[in-house]
Amino acid sequence: MHRAYQPIVPTCNKYLQQKWDNDNYQKHRTKVEKVTAVVDTKGPWTPAHIQVKLKKLQLQEERLAAITRDNQILSCKLADIMRSNGTVENWNNYVSKSLNAEKRHRRFMQITRENQAILHRITHCESEYKQSRLNEEWETVKRVQNDIARYPRGMKTEQKTGKKVHPGVTKNGESARFG
Repeated sequence: MHRAYQPIVPTCNKYLQQKWDNDNYQKHRTKVEKVTAVVDTKGPWTPAHIQVKLKKLQLQEERLAAITRDNQILSCKLADIMRSNGTVENWNNYVSKSLNAEKRHRRFMQITRENQAILHRITHCESEYKQSRLNEEWETVKRVQNDIARYPRGMKTEQKTGKKVHPGVTKNGESARFG
């Protein structure tokens, strides 16, 4: 019963009242669809010269014309190259000159002389190290080490290799000094 049509006003026949209400509603909907607004809510009218943008079209056409002209020039050059026998006709027979070439050359020669002088000094200087003096100092150090040592030097390595170790004799054959 709750799905049945319930008229708003009291009526004798619910079905007829429903049909009349539906007809009234449809008439209302058609009137609402046909109605025109009293207030104009549309945006302002845009003039034709702003919509078309003739300057932009003109610039685009000029750019396309320049590209077409460049392409035509390139194609003519390529056609000339294809027709020719491939020889080079534009030799540049001139010597490039620099205004400061002479100054740079003098500076280069000066630097070269200075470098050669430095090389000469380096190669002809005597060494501050004397090999004989270094060897004598090393022998002195070895003697002092043997004098200080409790056991003769080199015994441990000779034992590992399996050599017979003579007490009191070092690896070099010198006699060990015990302190």
